[in-house]
Amino acid sequence: MSVRRFEIFADYFQFYVCDETYVTDTAALWGPASDPMLAVGPDLIAVGTARNMLVPVELEILPAEPTPDPDAWDQVRDCGLNLSSGTLIVFGCTDDPAEAERIAVPAGDYAARVSHGGLDTLSEDGLDGDDRYRIQLWPGAVRPMTVVKGPA
Repeated sequence: MSVRRFEIFADYFQFYVCDETYVTDTAALWGPASDPMLAVGPDLIAVGTARNMLVPVELEILPAEPTPDPDAWDQVRDCGLNLSSGTLIVFGCTDDPAEAERIAVPAGDYAARVSHGGLDTLSEDGLDGDDRYRIQLWPGAVRPMTVVKGPA
């Protein structure tokens, strides 16, 4: 298991986890009918956040599906993505992806679990809070986005 921790600037209330050669059009992911906390393309996961500030992000790369722990989180969603290049990047939507840290992974399909916590801890102005975000990836079939816990 590999764990990485980031402080990501979640400008426009989002950040990305994706293949370094992603082709997903991020502008086309979000729409009136989309889930406000997660949007998924074939090679990119766009994680919605409660704040558009620096947010803590934990990325776990696992050998197999983890034991679910929904009681520790406010919202949990499963999805997946293809990492065809074998290089994963995590970055804010207004950051330069060329400057994102590169994480080597075996190329292929990954199942993913995206967890949001501390969503009810925001200050009145929405600038401060103890919200946190975890992305767990493991080799597996890419699955459609499903809500495990939280609003649909």
